[in-house]
Amino acid sequence: MTSDVVISAPETAAANGHGEAHTTARFGALTLGSIGVVYGDIGTSPLYAFREAVTAASGTEGLATPAAVLGVLSLILWALIVVVTLKYVVILLRADNNGEGGTLALMALAQRAVGTGGTTIVLLGIISGALFYGDAVITPAQSVLSAVEGMKDITLTFEPYIVPLTLVILVCLFAVQSRGTASVAAFFGPVMCVWFAAIAIAAVGPIMRQPLVLLALNPLYAVSFMIHHGIIGFVTLGAVFLAVTGAEALYADLGHFGKRPIQTAWLFVVLPSLALNYLGQGALVLDDPGAIVSPFFQLFPQGWIRGAMVLLAIMATVIASQAVITGAYSLTRQAIQLGLLPRFEIRHTSEAHSGQIFIPRINQLLLVAVILMVLLFRSSSALASAYGIAVTGTMVVTAMMGFVVIWKVWRWSPFTAAALIAPFLFLDLTFLAANLLKVFEGGWVPLALGTLMIILMYTWRRGSRLLFEKSRKLEFPLADLVAMLEKRPPQRVPGTAVFLTSDPLSAPTALMHSLKHYKVLHEKNVILTIETAQTPRIDPAERVKLEQISPTFSKVTLKFGFMESPNVPKALAIARKLGWQFDIMSTSFFLSRRALKPAVHSGMPRWQDRLFISLSRSANDATDYFQIPSGRVVEVGTQVTI
Repeated sequence: MTSDVVISAPETAAANGHGEAHTTARFGALTLGSIGVVYGDIGTSPLYAFREAVTAASGTEGLATPAAVLGVLSLILWALIVVVTLKYVVILLRADNNGEGGTLALMALAQRAVGTGGTTIVLLGIISGALFYGDAVITPAQSVLSAVEGMKDITLTFEPYIVPLTLVILVCLFAVQSRGTASVAAFFGPVMCVWFAAIAIAAVGPIMRQPLVLLALNPLYAVSFMIHHGIIGFVTLGAVFLAVTGAEALYADLGHFGKRPIQTAWLFVVLPSLALNYLGQGALVLDDPGAIVSPFFQLFPQGWIRGAMVLLAIMATVIASQAVITGAYSLTRQAIQLGLLPRFEIRHTSEAHSGQIFIPRINQLLLVAVILMVLLFRSSSALASAYGIAVTGTMVVTAMMGFVVIWKVWRWSPFTAAALIAPFLFLDLTFLAANLLKVFEGGWVPLALGTLMIILMYTWRRGSRLLFEKSRKLEFPLADLVAMLEKRPPQRVPGTAVFLTSDPLSAPTALMHSLKHYKVLHEKNVILTIETAQTPRIDPAERVKLEQISPTFSKVTLKFGFMESPNVPKALAIARKLGWQFDIMSTSFFLSRRALKPAVHSGMPRWQDRLFISLSRSANDATDYFQIPSGRVVEVGTQVTI
């Protein structure tokens, strides 16, 4: 999961682990920020992960036996070491795309390395991106619900109010998104530091009373449990995986905090706190098997301390939810730039940090879906069944694309790359298989959400390509048109006309219609193409490419990274420095607005044609998306069949 909180991209250049030194204060601030933003999800897993795993391990007996407790604990601790520490912290944090991480950044890096034959890579990127949306819906519902459920550990009187209060908190959380996250982000790190300290300290007493629990540090207990428990052991694995959900955030937030701060926070704060807390819960249940009903909150004494912990848990789960919500915005912007989704309105909530964005449509859809999750499942135990599938699916895809990057980008031999990734992929596939057992208990929800997003992304990408190919056949070569117009120029009018087009080799539709209907030509004409690079950001020096093709025609290509929001006027200001005489107030931007209709014979099924057309109608206006002054835009309408 990604998130766009606290640190802007330019600031992270020094933090991305490429050998540039941190100042001590800055390194500390980045580490603190990563504790707040990156580790919210995995840091709140102790609320439910151990309880669900031991309950699954106890099977029909319903008793938390010492063998089950130690086996589950050993599985959880070694999952944290192997999956999170080795796979993500040690290996994948090195696979960065110009300092950026995350599933789509990895897809772009792998695709660039593979070249033209990267269709499978794109498909993997679509699958992992789509599954992330399933995670983004379930995480806020699961996290907040599990924290609010702690109220019934104070007194059962609160039980009827758990679901309504969860809904109120979630509605408030989504309502404040439009204000931006900068104001609350400053509190994330300190709150999560208090959280990790509290969960670690509370575990010390029970561990000292039951030192037997430390046997779980031996991986043989995990192996023995899996061998002797058959199908129950396999089902338990699905619940054990809840302890590592949020591991993707380590990689996704690489661009915001840098490699070293994320690694430091994990190794010295997060991992020790989580390990202690899980051991403490295990010790408590060894002492009193009945404590498995709510082992986390029972670590804290009844009274005001437990009440304070419930409040802290609610704050921590809101932070965990915040990270995944902003992650959904970040992923959506990347998907739009990479041509996987139509243009949506993107609002910048900070003048200083380009990464802090708000996408109203995604916010509304997430809120509706999260509320439905809470109303449908009504308890964190029921939701836990739905939780693992989306995350395990994303992890499997990340491992596959990681193999391509290690092989093609790091230039390892395919056998060495496979030897490195295969154990992690095997583990991820095992976790995925274990989670698939829960399909009928609620696991169908993220699968349904993911399938819907895959269909939408694939339809948009396929439809856009068909439309581009069809338009190119109908269009006139630009070079031929310019040669004709220079020989026999029509009536000239003062000013500059900028024609936006996705195909710089063909005459823009707006230019052809302008000549056909108005029979005039501006004194200066610019064919403007906007390209999205496979890198997160573009150096300003490489932003603009200027080419004079005749005395009155020139081509301008503006290049943006997939993590950037295109701003045409700002980019054209760079073109002015390169010698292009450009005055925004005497310039008109010509855009062609296409009305799509389904063709009799199309490259897609009829339902997909209709879906693509409805997606194109929902797309945000190009004028707003490219931040062009609306008073300078002329739109020319055309009808196109697809």
